Amino acid sequence: MPSRSSAASSSASSPRRSPCPVACSLDIFGDRWSLLIIRDLLLGRSRFKDFTASPEGIPTNILSDRLEKLQAHGILTHVPVPEGGKRLAYALTDKGQALRPILRAMREWGLQWEPGTEAKMVPQH
Repeated sequence: MPSRSSAASSSASSPRRSPCPVACSLDIFGDRWSLLIIRDLLLGRSRFKDFTASPEGIPTNILSDRLEKLQAHGILTHVPVPEGGKRLAYALTDKGQALRPILRAMREWGLQWEPGTEAKMVPQH
C-alpha cells in the first residue's frame, strides 16, 4: 500500500475540491463512464474495441479521454496484446484492482434495490 505522501504527490498535479477522500475519489472515477470501463477491465476486456462494444455505448472520444485520465491516475496501464504486434491493450494496476470491492458492492446494491438488473461481473479474486 502506498504511503500517504506518495499518494498525495501522485495526485498533486490535479486540483482537488477538498481533502475529503470521497470527493477525491469522485474526482478521479465518479463520472458517468469511468467505473464502467473499470468494470469491463475486471471482466477481462482489455482493448479499445472491447470497451466500445459494451451495451452502454460509450462514445469513442469520451472513451479515449477516460482511458487517458485513468492511466494518468495510475488506475490502468498499457500492456502489449497477447497476440503480439504493435497494438496495446489496457490492464488494471494494483490501484485499479483495489476498486473491485467497490464495484462488487455497487453490483449487490443494484441487484437488491433496482428491479430488472442482472449481474454478469466482477468475479471473486
